[in-house]
Amino acid sequence: MVREPSKANAFEKKAEIVQGDLADAASLARAFAGIDKVFLASGTHGGVDPALEINAIDAAKQSGVKRIVKLSVVAADAPIDTFGRLHADCESVLRDSGIAWTMVRPHFFMSNMLRWADTIRTQGAVYYPTGEGRWAAVDPVDIAAVAVAALTEGGHAGKAYSVSGPVTLSAAEYIEKISAAVGKPIRFVNVPLESVRGNLLSSGMPEIHADALMDLLGVMKAGKLAFIDEGVRQATGRSPRNFDDWARRNASAFQ
Repeated sequence: MVREPSKANAFEKKAEIVQGDLADAASLARAFAGIDKVFLASGTHGGVDPALEINAIDAAKQSGVKRIVKLSVVAADAPIDTFGRLHADCESVLRDSGIAWTMVRPHFFMSNMLRWADTIRTQGAVYYPTGEGRWAAVDPVDIAAVAVAALTEGGHAGKAYSVSGPVTLSAAEYIEKISAAVGKPIRFVNVPLESVRGNLLSSGMPEIHADALMDLLGVMKAGKLAFIDEGVRQATGRSPRNFDDWARRNASAFQ
């Protein structure tokens, strides 16, 4: 489902395209007609708005959707940051909808490190405010594998899978692994957390999203995400991928 079918050329050979907008209930009714299962994954572009996901859940119920697999966030069952609290609201609505549900709660995406690519290429450095805080970044491929299992197999209804990578690492340690993958030294510069918000706003990020991201970075710096979850193994029966492999696969982005 896409807002603008004219922009979906990359997907035309791999999927049937339908037009739908989470802010337009009528478009959702048309998009969900005849659909049995929904993977609900909404981004945060333009601000964090749980009402959009709730619109999708309401439309799915009215259209007779039988199963929803929701992309949530780590610790949404006991939120420790703004993103968690917002997703918790959506999870609550989904649980009460009467539709069979599965929650996929990923830790920090490994692909978020692509945001470091520009300064790595131009300055050989990463400026990040998380100090010695550690987190267990997860490969998006593993998030997808958990979602596919929940959508295509039985036995996943009513379950919540918290998915993480296999180890916790600090920003400096993630950067060391990128350095090894690209074959050049990269410096880690621990910048003050309070200096980040202005840069986010000047880049065009909406204030509500910037504040939520600041909250998450503070949680990471404090070490509150320094734990490992077993959701990948629980849902797929295999171990999660490690960051070394991700860095090698994506080395060209940093060169």
